[in-house]
Amino acid sequence: MLTFSVSEFKERMARTKQRMLDAGVDMLMITDPANMNYLTGYDAWSFYVHQMLIVMLNEEQPIWVGRGQDASAAEYTTWLDGDHIIPYGDHYVQSAVRHPMDFVCDLLKGRKRDKQTIAVELDAYYFTARSYMQLTQGLPDAKFKDGTNMVNWVRIIKSDQEITYIKKAAEISEKAMHVAFETIDEGVRECDVVAAISHAQIRGTEDFGGDYPSIVPLLPTGEKTSAAHLTWTDDRFKHGDPAIIELAGCYRRYHSPLARTVVIGQPSDDMKYVSDVVVEGINTVLDAVKPGISCEELEIIWRRVIERRGIKKESRMGYSMGLNYPPDWGEHTASLRPGDRTILEPNMTFHLIPGIWMDNMGVEISESFLVTESGCTILADFPRELYVKPNIRLA
Repeated sequence: MLTFSVSEFKERMARTKQRMLDAGVDMLMITDPANMNYLTGYDAWSFYVHQMLIVMLNEEQPIWVGRGQDASAAEYTTWLDGDHIIPYGDHYVQSAVRHPMDFVCDLLKGRKRDKQTIAVELDAYYFTARSYMQLTQGLPDAKFKDGTNMVNWVRIIKSDQEITYIKKAAEISEKAMHVAFETIDEGVRECDVVAAISHAQIRGTEDFGGDYPSIVPLLPTGEKTSAAHLTWTDDRFKHGDPAIIELAGCYRRYHSPLARTVVIGQPSDDMKYVSDVVVEGINTVLDAVKPGISCEELEIIWRRVIERRGIKKESRMGYSMGLNYPPDWGEHTASLRPGDRTILEPNMTFHLIPGIWMDNMGVEISESFLVTESGCTILADFPRELYVKPNIRLA
């Protein structure tokens, strides 16, 4: 079930260990499921219980630690041998008297690894305050450092195989967006539109199916389009309603997000104006993407376009994306915003989503793109405009 060659996993391990050396750490404890997947291939819906990947400088293979009933998933999906798949008993699961990190501490003590410098992902979603407390109490002779995003920065440059997966995800996002526009209409329930989107996301194409995306379809409607991250209700669409549709295709845990805005009936003058500004800004930024430009330089280009048209935007306008698990498809590394001096390189992938949200309306039109040797490639092929239904135009 390996999604990449063992040699690619080993190369990722080597780059991770180099970052560990640079940071002066002997061991890296990983709880971010995307980073666990990246280094081993591990793929299961088991992140609701505590699990960990332990990378040691002087061991070729990392150690997977997780719930006993998930050990077989590690055997099926990773390149690790049995000696590096170490399960804990179910009596550790959601217990008031013991914790899985106690098991980790005992494991490291037994291997005489309890006095090393250890990096942990302090700001990872699935690393809890209790986990940190148990580790520091159970390993009093260890020195702990913050290893947040250490592997994430290794992930930012994609391999050719990763790009293949992301391009397949983009095909799924195209199909899902087409289905969204075919389904949405006056009198249709919001939940029915999302059901159609979700079906398209999982069904994928005739050649390959889709995975569950890290974020559910977002569907703010009416005045609620001013709120970027609302989901759906069972309300029915009314004539004149605008709706923002943000979704992603997902293949082998790799994402390609896409957002568009539609109006059922005649859009307001404000919405037409803002959507024109957003499209002009996106086009200008995409024309400027190339290796060597920085994230903040792209944001400056965007800001000049919109401010010339009398609009300001405080939030970032994009971020690196790709491999991930709920609750986010972003990589938590480079952001297209002021102060981020990350230099774009070939084989980086970004979601460019310069949405504009005002007091009573919002417009989102986004593109995911791949940085190439000379510019960028837009991953999804979907017209970049405000859609009006029933006079909707589909390519």
